[in-house]
Amino acid sequence: MKTILITGCSSGYGLETARHFQARGWQVIATMRTPRAELFPLSGRLRVLPLDVTKPESIAAALEAAGPIDVLVNNAGLGLFGAFEATPMATVRDIFETNTFGTMAMTQAVLPQFRRRRSGLVINVTSSVTLAPMPLVAAYTASKTAIEGFTASLALELAPFDVRVKLVEPGYGPGTRFTANGAERMQGLIPEAYGPFAQSIFAALGSPTAVTAEPDVAEAVWRAAGDPAATLRYPAGADAIALARNAAALRQSGV
Repeated sequence: MKTILITGCSSGYGLETARHFQARGWQVIATMRTPRAELFPLSGRLRVLPLDVTKPESIAAALEAAGPIDVLVNNAGLGLFGAFEATPMATVRDIFETNTFGTMAMTQAVLPQFRRRRSGLVINVTSSVTLAPMPLVAAYTASKTAIEGFTASLALELAPFDVRVKLVEPGYGPGTRFTANGAERMQGLIPEAYGPFAQSIFAALGSPTAVTAEPDVAEAVWRAAGDPAATLRYPAGADAIALARNAAALRQSGV
């Protein structure tokens, strides 16, 4: 029985992914800052552990409690909408601490066991904002784009040890707590001068023609985990898939 450890399981994509793997017979270690075992069906194949990916001691404690794992899913992340002009650098650093450095720290912590066993898989969850630019998410996009480059390079670095590294790229997910979880952090980030433009963006997001639901991402993680090929990217959701195709077509055309 394989074991998967997933970060950021208190809601959204992480919660759905943990449930998805649990239902399919995997040993699941669902981690979150404040453990809530009641989110999951009772099962001897699931454990809920505390984990804050920004704290080295929390990472070490969680991995010690988890024991050997086969797959790490770096899903924990913070969202941020706002004009970059108005975004304090302290807020930008907070976003990078979780989205970028937290992902890197978790990955670095599991690599010794993967390398020694010559097996293991890291799946990093990024975003479709890395596939096509979107306004008012500059800092968030930067934090996720950094992980795209990190993952592509690391996949080559670890291939000689039979350790794989992959990306899952979700589209826009209005059903997640992306905005609600970051409401306090986003206060005051839309100055008056940006108001009309921001309203047009929010209106477009409020009625998307294609959106990404939590099961789309869980299924993409499932495909990535079960795919022995060296495929790097797994877009999740109809909107992300369309953006990925457009990006691939532009690369092929030399644009």
